[in-house]
Amino acid sequence: MARRARERGVAAPAFVAVLSTVVVIAAGVFFVSTGGAAEEPTPAAPTPTVVATATPTPTPTAEATPTKRRPRVQRGQVYVEVYNNSGISGLAARTSATVKGAGWQVVGEDNWYGTITESTVYFPPRLRAAGRLLARDLGINRVRPAVDPMKLDRLTVILTADFA
Repeated sequence: MARRARERGVAAPAFVAVLSTVVVIAAGVFFVSTGGAAEEPTPAAPTPTVVATATPTPTPTAEATPTKRRPRVQRGQVYVEVYNNSGISGLAARTSATVKGAGWQVVGEDNWYGTITESTVYFPPRLRAAGRLLARDLGINRVRPAVDPMKLDRLTVILTADFA
């Protein structure tokens, strides 16, 4: 017990001694770097008086301030393939007509063989914005990056029974 009390009693004074030493060293460095005495501030030179003129200040225009905007999607320049992954006959053909009517360039329609959980618009990386726009046009909520065997120069729409 006596040993523990002594250890506790040594820790606090050692910490205070180290802290005091650090403060003294820092004060000495400051004293030496400032030349030994605090300098008096020099008076500032008088500043010239500015007189307001009557000429109006030009305001920036929309042309003067460039904005970073994404290029608009040109529906007619984007290829679209529409696939039916439901048991509903003619779903891809009807949807292709809707897609064409919205201005997209439909280049194919067929049946999709595989399991898709819900109607989806798939896009290659460079057509991400177009994929989102096509999904909005069709009322499809699910938009995903294209996967193999999808072509990477077009959007792929796969319709399930939830679309009908």
